[in-house]
Amino acid sequence: MKFDSDRHVFDSHPKAAARDMLSVFVITAVLAAVFSSMSAPALAEEILVDGVAAQVGNQIVLASEIEEIARPILERMREAGVSQDEMLQMRKDALERLIESRLIDGVVQQLELGATKPEIDNAIASIAKDTGLTLGQLVESVAGYGLTFEDYRLKIKAEIERNKVLSSMVRSKVQIQEAEVTTLYKKRFEDQPEGGEEVHLRHIMVTFDRESPMAHDIACRTVAEARDTILRGGVSFQQVAATISETNRESGGELGWLHMKDLAGWMAKELLTMNQANPVSQVIDMPFGCNLLELVERRSFSPVSIEQARPQLEQEIYAQKTEEEYSRWVATLRERTYIQRMGIYAASSVAEASAEVQ
Repeated sequence: MKFDSDRHVFDSHPKAAARDMLSVFVITAVLAAVFSSMSAPALAEEILVDGVAAQVGNQIVLASEIEEIARPILERMREAGVSQDEMLQMRKDALERLIESRLIDGVVQQLELGATKPEIDNAIASIAKDTGLTLGQLVESVAGYGLTFEDYRLKIKAEIERNKVLSSMVRSKVQIQEAEVTTLYKKRFEDQPEGGEEVHLRHIMVTFDRESPMAHDIACRTVAEARDTILRGGVSFQQVAATISETNRESGGELGWLHMKDLAGWMAKELLTMNQANPVSQVIDMPFGCNLLELVERRSFSPVSIEQARPQLEQEIYAQKTEEEYSRWVATLRERTYIQRMGIYAASSVAEASAEVQ
């Protein structure tokens, strides 16, 4: 999000989600069919075919799919000499994402919420516009991080469909109360200063496993390479953040306007060496991840009223409650769907698989 200095109104980043709402009666009826078709094994006997990593309802997840989505990270892990156990955990995490994707796919098919080609094209065009890229530059940027453009389109398709599911199944349940807005305003702004200076920042962060020196090295090397790319020109901080950052990726790493007194100590310290002529920080190595900051602008601070802050506050509350509702909904899908992990992936979930069979 960003804070407009002329209007003192918070603007939110546009979303590509479809907003059409379906009848609660129709949704309930269709979900009953989904759960009914997915609640028992699709095959009479346990699948033990080479290459099958998991069965999700009547769908399967192939080991090759796990390798495909984990490949860019696994390649870096191999180069850094990361242990086999750590690489297996990476694969298990990828499998869980694929299982969730299969669950969503089932609902998308039943409710006919699939993303169309024009929707995908429009979403990609919007991303390119928001990050200041031509379509060709976006293709090059994606390729630079180990993705084919077709893979990228599939990711965008999945995100559009996830947002459609959110709109249909989750967002209608989310209500924002005035008391929640007031409480959050007090938390965010009650102690705001009467004056001083604030800064507009952007942030890139790549996290790592604290127990793995190799993973730490990979994360910081990724950020260092990103910094070099930005400083060489031709690619903006926002474009790189939208590709690799693990925080605020959808808004190009935007942190918005922050008062100097509210900054984390490591940020305030780094800003001492930053200015308009030198707006990009050095790589900042912190226990939670490797970071990069961009100083966009400085200005004098004016206190923010609740009405000025309301759009930002409501967006934050809405996003948090939506994710919480989504997590509960996905958990229900998992409980009602037959899921069996196989081979090297079965060991981590024997108890869960046993419970599902019973």
